[in-house]
Amino acid sequence: MDEYERKRLLDRARRNSGTIGTDLPGTVTVQGTEIDLREFVFECKRVEGLSEDQRDRVDEVKRQLKRERLARIQRLDDGDVSVEEGEALVEEIRGFDRAFTALDGLDAPSYSETLRQKRKQDARRLLSLVEQLPD
Repeated sequence: MDEYERKRLLDRARRNSGTIGTDLPGTVTVQGTEIDLREFVFECKRVEGLSEDQRDRVDEVKRQLKRERLARIQRLDDGDVSVEEGEALVEEIRGFDRAFTALDGLDAPSYSETLRQKRKQDARRLLSLVEQLPD
């Protein structure tokens, strides 16, 4: 691969918007172990609040994804791969980024839950104001 292609692929791999439209990878190989990443993420999302053990497992998977991402970036940076292999590495990196984003957002409340909580707070304030009105 020439220098131009290497830089182009590295730019695509490092782009923040790279995960937009990217599917969550089904399985990934991390340090020789295959992980069913899509099922892992969906399983964690189904749980209402993660236990300490689940949180530790999520953190470990995130660390492994970061290591694998850095290893693939390094392979691209070294330039010892063909353009086709580089394209495949970029897609893997984007998949890792997508998975990392999904795992990172597990503790964030959903939009509907946030809206429900806001409405509840507004109703309490309104009730408090009504109770303060003179008879």
